[in-house]
Amino acid sequence: MKQTFLGSVYLSLAASIWGGMYVVSKYVLDYIPPITLVWLRFIIAFIVLFAILRAVQTRTGKQVQLKKRDWILLGWIGFIGYFISISFQFIGTKLSDAHTGALITSATPAFIVIFAILVLKEKLTARKTISMLLATTGVVIVIGWETKVGHHLTGSLILVGAAITWALLSIYVKIASERFSTLTITTFAIGFGLLFTTPVMLWELQSQNVFFHNIWVVLGIVYLGTVSTAGAFFLWNKGMELMDAGVGSLFFFFQPVVGTFLGWLLLNEEIHANFFIGAILIFAGVLIVTVKRNEAS
Repeated sequence: MKQTFLGSVYLSLAASIWGGMYVVSKYVLDYIPPITLVWLRFIIAFIVLFAILRAVQTRTGKQVQLKKRDWILLGWIGFIGYFISISFQFIGTKLSDAHTGALITSATPAFIVIFAILVLKEKLTARKTISMLLATTGVVIVIGWETKVGHHLTGSLILVGAAITWALLSIYVKIASERFSTLTITTFAIGFGLLFTTPVMLWELQSQNVFFHNIWVVLGIVYLGTVSTAGAFFLWNKGMELMDAGVGSLFFFFQPVVGTFLGWLLLNEEIHANFFIGAILIFAGVLIVTVKRNEAS
């Protein structure tokens, strides 16, 4: 029961942080190109996490021993999740629109469930199925169904790729957690993400400028690097370690709920009754599986 509760807390916090990230990113992206901002997030996150990892190793006297296959696994996580998936999110949204991006990437939990069955051999129970349907319906109600998928086919396909690769990241993080701590996984995977992103960032800067316009831009970058990247990635990976991937995936749905709420609260965006109906369905879907797991513990 304790493990399920902690996993729920970690995943809820991670998804909520990503939902709130929209507000900060919306401001910072007016001054920093997208891939360059991803690179800045990664380098800040890597420095923070690596310092913490070294401090933990010094305190415990235990050093991380990585073999060739371990480097390959962590590199794969960094490549598909922290490089491909996040880059695809930016590129796909640019080639379509933010609304279509939000709707398509909300399919990520469904892909996580599929890969959990195929790779991790998790069982698809009736409760998981009902929970997924409820939560997915809730997201569609919150975001709305009007998209331009047909008008932006290339962007839509790239966004599907973003959803699939993030689902794969979640699965392989769970596999890696059998051998390493969450801190080790997150630190080295972000390090690989930084490595893969650097050439693209340098290419982007050939045609776009960076403006550290004021202190708020700098503070926004620091927040995105420390809280939204180092903190949220660690929390997501830790939560996925503590729960079945199929159950943990449902917490991804909190992201659009928090994003919509903060957009209304801080950016004066409109919020309608559909938001509350959808949010209730999402919470209901999550409760169905988490309460059952608590009872069984």
